[in-house]
Amino acid sequence: MNDEPQLDERLPYTTKPMYFPNGASVEEFIIPEEDRDIVLEQLYPFSPIPKLTDVMYDIHADKIFVVKDFRVTWEHGMNYLVSPYYPESGGTVIDWMDENSWVDDEDNEEDDFDDNFDLPELDDDDIPF
Repeated sequence: MNDEPQLDERLPYTTKPMYFPNGASVEEFIIPEEDRDIVLEQLYPFSPIPKLTDVMYDIHADKIFVVKDFRVTWEHGMNYLVSPYYPESGGTVIDWMDENSWVDDEDNEEDDFDDNFDLPELDDDDIPF
């Protein structure tokens, strides 16, 4: 018997085991297609709430997915909104990025770094070692 305190109201759907590569498992809700938008709206913690057709990036899996493919687990007395790659990567909703907000090109990341910081130029006399 599980004695963990319940922090969320458990979703009213049947569950099946979701297995991890190490053999551990959690309960995964089986959410009907017609309820997926309602569940997303209920569990998505940020604003704006994405559309089911939006594409997101799971930073842990380093993969993209369509929002409608999200999964929901029941763990530690809570409903967890997770990516489709959760069993392999552990990516929850806080690890999702909008498809337009990540940078694929490392050169662009370096350019952004230079643009965001105005560091003073130092002479050899300014270096303490």
